[in-house]
Amino acid sequence: MYKREMGPILENLATKYPAVVILGPRQSGKTTLAKLTFPKHVYLTLEDRATRERAAVDPKGFFESYRNAPGIILDEFQNLPELLSYIQIIIDEQYRPGYFILTGSQNFLMMSSVSQSLAGRVGILTLLPMSISEFKLNNLLPAQADKSIFYGGYPRIYYQNFDPVVWYSDYIETYVEKDIRQIMKLSDINLFRKFVSLCAGRIGQTLSLTSLSNDCGISLPTVKSWLSLLESSYIIFLLQPYYENLGKRVMKSPKLYFYDTGLACSLLSINSELQLSTHYLRGGLFESFIISDLFKQFYNKGHRPKIYFWQESHRSEIDCLVFKEDKIIPVEIKAGQTINQDFFKGLEMWAELTGTKPFDRYIVYGGPEDQTWPKAQVISWQNISDFI
Repeated sequence: MYKREMGPILENLATKYPAVVILGPRQSGKTTLAKLTFPKHVYLTLEDRATRERAAVDPKGFFESYRNAPGIILDEFQNLPELLSYIQIIIDEQYRPGYFILTGSQNFLMMSSVSQSLAGRVGILTLLPMSISEFKLNNLLPAQADKSIFYGGYPRIYYQNFDPVVWYSDYIETYVEKDIRQIMKLSDINLFRKFVSLCAGRIGQTLSLTSLSNDCGISLPTVKSWLSLLESSYIIFLLQPYYENLGKRVMKSPKLYFYDTGLACSLLSINSELQLSTHYLRGGLFESFIISDLFKQFYNKGHRPKIYFWQESHRSEIDCLVFKEDKIIPVEIKAGQTINQDFFKGLEMWAELTGTKPFDRYIVYGGPEDQTWPKAQVISWQNISDFI
């Protein structure tokens, strides 16, 4: 099993709260992390029908049978969120730090229940697929960015040596069949699959609800509902614009990205690294790969990501603004392996507006080596693992 950076954070939270929730997409490693961190806890999964029925029929008896256990790992908890009220009673009767470790792959189902029942009693973490830092930690980082983009970050692909084309196809099928059908009734599953693929075709682009509505043949309310569903199940994220008044007219629509570029490649029918290298969306995929890694760095430290983008009048643009301590750090992301002067234009505009110094401006590019330039720090995609 692969080492994950969140382990020490999870251990620490378990000394402070009686319950810890680990959220994240299916197959991101939540169960493995929980089991490795708490090997003496009893493991129960609510994906198992017999376990779920036993807990639903007699929740008090269910928990009572594990009273003397060091703790309980309750996997895929969104399948029976009503158990939270019983967990609350147990916590209030006998305060035991780290006794309950809950995992879930549907954010809004989990969080709406957690916020109602366990407010002040629970620590919350988000585990995404593996980060660049974790690939380094496990000696898995390839020499070329295209391989990382194409394979994505789901651990099972690597430790079971899966063909990513096959694995992601199965993943999408499982996601639609298990998660989407559980959350909402869809009259046309194929239409939803088309919608997800259309989202992949807009990776790295400003979101247009009308365009998605027209291309998919669905209403605007349905577009909003399905986007929310994809967000809450950790398929996509919408990078919000930075609104600070800098004396310029700024873009106010978010940009659409995928947490995992391997999944996006599958949806785009990209079946090899070679095909990816010449694909018209390679730049957007590389951008998504880097920005999602910055999100992972925040989450792996137990922090909420503070990342935005800035675009003025559809011209000057900063791909990524990272709020780090008391600074706003502008980051331009370029898939090419050769640096040229045009890469610095957005950063120079930002510097004119904000006074940001060259050592606080960054270009992340697709090449293998960091470089020294007077206008900004230039770092390889391989070396952004300690950015946050």
